[in-house]
Amino acid sequence: MPDFLDQEIKFLPGVGPKRAEILKKELKLSTFRDLIYYYPYKYIDRTKFYKISEIHSQMPYIQVRGIIRAIETVGTGSKQRLSARFTDETGSIELTWFRAIKWQKENLKLNKEYIVFGKPAEFGGRISVVHPELETEEEKLLTPSGLFQGYYNTSENMKKKYLNSKAIHKMQLTLLNVVRGKIRETLPADLVSRLKLMPLEEALTNIHKPESTVELKKATFRLKFEELFFIQLKILAIKHNRNQKFKGFRFEHVGYNFNKFYSDFLPFDLTNAQKKVIKEIRRDVNQNTQMNRLLQGDVGSGKTLVALMTMLLAMDNGFQSCLMAPTEILAQQHFQSISKFLNGMNIRVGLLTGSTKTSERKELHEALQSGEMQIIIGTHALIEDTVMFDKLGLVVIDEQHRFGVAQRAKLWQKNELIPPHILVMTATPIPRTLAMTVYGDLDVSVIDELPPGRKPIQTMHFYENRRKQVNNFLKQQIDKGTQVYIVYPLITESEKMDLKDMEKGFRHISETFPEFKISMVHGKMKPAIKENAMQHFKNGESQIMVATTVIEVGVDVPNASVMVIESAERFGLSQLHQLRGRVGRGAEQSYCILMSSYKLSNESRKRLETMVRTNDGFEIAEVDMKLRGPGDLEGTAQSGMGFDLKIANLGKDGEILQMARNVANDILDDDPFLQKENNRLLLQSLLSNKETSFDWSSIS
Repeated sequence: MPDFLDQEIKFLPGVGPKRAEILKKELKLSTFRDLIYYYPYKYIDRTKFYKISEIHSQMPYIQVRGIIRAIETVGTGSKQRLSARFTDETGSIELTWFRAIKWQKENLKLNKEYIVFGKPAEFGGRISVVHPELETEEEKLLTPSGLFQGYYNTSENMKKKYLNSKAIHKMQLTLLNVVRGKIRETLPADLVSRLKLMPLEEALTNIHKPESTVELKKATFRLKFEELFFIQLKILAIKHNRNQKFKGFRFEHVGYNFNKFYSDFLPFDLTNAQKKVIKEIRRDVNQNTQMNRLLQGDVGSGKTLVALMTMLLAMDNGFQSCLMAPTEILAQQHFQSISKFLNGMNIRVGLLTGSTKTSERKELHEALQSGEMQIIIGTHALIEDTVMFDKLGLVVIDEQHRFGVAQRAKLWQKNELIPPHILVMTATPIPRTLAMTVYGDLDVSVIDELPPGRKPIQTMHFYENRRKQVNNFLKQQIDKGTQVYIVYPLITESEKMDLKDMEKGFRHISETFPEFKISMVHGKMKPAIKENAMQHFKNGESQIMVATTVIEVGVDVPNASVMVIESAERFGLSQLHQLRGRVGRGAEQSYCILMSSYKLSNESRKRLETMVRTNDGFEIAEVDMKLRGPGDLEGTAQSGMGFDLKIANLGKDGEILQMARNVANDILDDDPFLQKENNRLLLQSLLSNKETSFDWSSIS
């Protein structure tokens, strides 16, 4: 039986085909359901009335009763405006319209009482309200208790067609009348009762026309919980399903290679965090299900070493491993560090990238297929059909948000019957709430400790007037034998102004430090020239590297201990943190210097203050998400954040999310396929909800 809410929006009284087309094009609203789940972004208290004598330009919104005493059209052409003198017993203000002047003039009536609502401003010493909302007493769109009016986001195009927030609000009130008694509950009655949730119809009514602040709070909680609950139910069902469906290779032996490396080749003691993660991985791979684990840790925290020890575990159990990195530079870096770790052990490690010569490629393919090569490191070249393994048991994916789902799946399919274990690594710290959603189907491990001997990077923020002291400090550091990065913002490759800034900066640095050799790297260089410049710096042949953010990932120079970031206010917080991670690789004290202009927005100031205050990547990620929102964080779009939050906010609703996850987990632990009578409604809701729809065919 079709759901009443699935009716097309054009059938709602007051909408019709033309308005329906605009709503679909601008807001993707096609049905009654789409509209009722289109929530206000704020509420204005419409109970308070002011006298005109009380109004000043600093007030956010005002509401006043009065009479229009005069109307006139002022100016000509594009500068024409409609002006009305609006009075009450205490004074007068001006009402102004720049659009739809003819229509407004025809509809305004002199000496009639109106209620005016809008934002006051001051022009020429007079208070004016531009494009006010005007209503007569009988038209006033108040809720039954007369408390709040919801405000809805609309586009400029919609406003031109008179589809503003007020029009959307009117549609919502009409819709609530039409659907009364016809909204089906989406959560089982026992769950609603146990969690003391407001029923769905009541919540949707109160979100659009709240009876009181208490009712609005209850409605908001119910709708946020439901939104996050169904996302978690989907993600955790996939996880439960995978554990039921996908068998995994069992690595039950801790053998010669793992033990030999641990006792004789480990370059330094493992941190407690690394030991904890290795235990978690060993527990995963010792079961008969496929491991799917996310390993988070800041740059330099020792993730590669953990991955290598997992590869040795695979080898001790007769399996091969591969590590896929997003760029050639990163793949080469992993190859070099893993080869160095294993130097002296009889283990064959290969490197396969787009640059690998045909003859070498052929040799690699043969060695992998025969099982002679135990570990292969590479880029997406690894997923080509020609790359075949004898017995692939472990896949490690570095910076996984840079790969598409299909690319990753190709590696999993390199074994026909049983998929390899998956270890996903990222140096981009992910806030806890985001990890629970974007990576909610993975088990999460965190390395939150730096290896012994590493000192926290000291971060300082300076304005341009301290340039001389900064230059003196750089000279002292280079004289001590360390190297320096100086990074300029190049937000996109086409921003010539940024490139010019960098080239100007390069000339200035060359003049300031004539005694030192300087390399320069930016994205517009030919790869060979760029690689050469990076190599020069890495080998210590140049003391200063002037660069754009191309150095954010992939250059590991332990001797570089100072990072200067020019125009630091133009970088995002996670990008600043990633750049800072390029230094602090050696035992020397490292420094990050943030240079900025004096003019800083509140958000820029907060970013720079956070950088100076903490080196904790997870704290930085939390602040970043609060400032920018989850959808804008690096990596979340590519990692397939397959949901569009309409009311919940991952930056603010962590407690509700945790509660939703716990409830979903308990339900699935008890009934993995939602087959019990009291869970049937959940299964139906999941299947009908386009935000959380997925292939349930394998489990239902």
